[in-house]
Amino acid sequence: MPVKFIGYIGFNNTSEIHAGQRSRVLDRDYVDAAARAQEKGGFDRVLIPFGSSSPESQIVAAHAAAITDTLGFLVAHRPGFTQPTLAARQLATLDQLSGGRVAVHIITGGADEEMARDGDVGPDKAQRYARTDEYLDIVKQEWSAARPFDHKGRFYEVRQGFSAIKPDNLPVFFGGSSPEAIDVAGRHADVYALWGETLEQVGDSLRQVRQSAARYGRSPGFSLSLRPVIADTEEAAWKKAAEIEDQVRAAREAAGLPVSGHRPANAGSLRLLETASANRRDGRLWTGVAALTGAQGNSTGLVGTPEQVAQGMLEYYDIGIDHFLIRGFDPLADAIAYGEHLLPLVKAKVAERDARPVALAS
Repeated sequence: MPVKFIGYIGFNNTSEIHAGQRSRVLDRDYVDAAARAQEKGGFDRVLIPFGSSSPESQIVAAHAAAITDTLGFLVAHRPGFTQPTLAARQLATLDQLSGGRVAVHIITGGADEEMARDGDVGPDKAQRYARTDEYLDIVKQEWSAARPFDHKGRFYEVRQGFSAIKPDNLPVFFGGSSPEAIDVAGRHADVYALWGETLEQVGDSLRQVRQSAARYGRSPGFSLSLRPVIADTEEAAWKKAAEIEDQVRAAREAAGLPVSGHRPANAGSLRLLETASANRRDGRLWTGVAALTGAQGNSTGLVGTPEQVAQGMLEYYDIGIDHFLIRGFDPLADAIAYGEHLLPLVKAKVAERDARPVALAS
């Protein structure tokens, strides 16, 4: 199966190692440079994140699409704040204007206080996943219906809904580890997104999602998020990882943020924090930053030379991962380095592996 690479465009050239440092909230020069560098580096898409206090992801994606030719965009989108009919038309419009380069990453949201900042103070987590399920039903009807339709559900009522603009093929990415999330993923995900856990944990998640999807006659792809740390030697790479941990710790302490005793609000972060009970897993999976930050999002990585990290990624490919979402702690420089030194190796190894297929996890 083909392997796809997803990069990342934040809104400025900072990360966890820069916490507390002053920076423009939206740095257009960085966005432009990051988009062009990742297009040149062979990334298939870049993730544009969503946050309750961040710049708006679809607008940033529209800008980046206008200055690139082939780069795709994975637009993070949170159900509940926009009517699904309108969201469907917005995404379809962006897809058409970009020449079919858009996918959407549905983020249901797990932290009540973060959701409340956007005025979403009603549903609990289980209700939010039920709302996401209904939301995506309506979005997909808008994208496919040949004539006006009615919908009356638990969260939404639509009378004679119809979108004149349709996407050509707009994949839905979806993540979440709770039982409710796994069920929604089975119904709707074209690609199910996981954080970087051990091979055993990732294999278990793939089996759960495949079983859920099979109930609906579906077969999704799978994306794994990692923060690779590469250097010329393995020793230098692990030294670099230790330095990143020191920088993250210092930045969080300077900002008054905790570096231990975390209690994540969502199932995915809880799982990832349990994985971070040891600094290294499976020999090359590094969890130091996840432990310091409470496993907030994509925070684990593979460490080693480009050849070693590529081999580690191939092990995930062999159990069914066909997308890799990778980003670094020095966002622009790391994206350039991945394009030059890591992506070509993984592509070559996958091409070699595809000549002698292996059994996937079932």
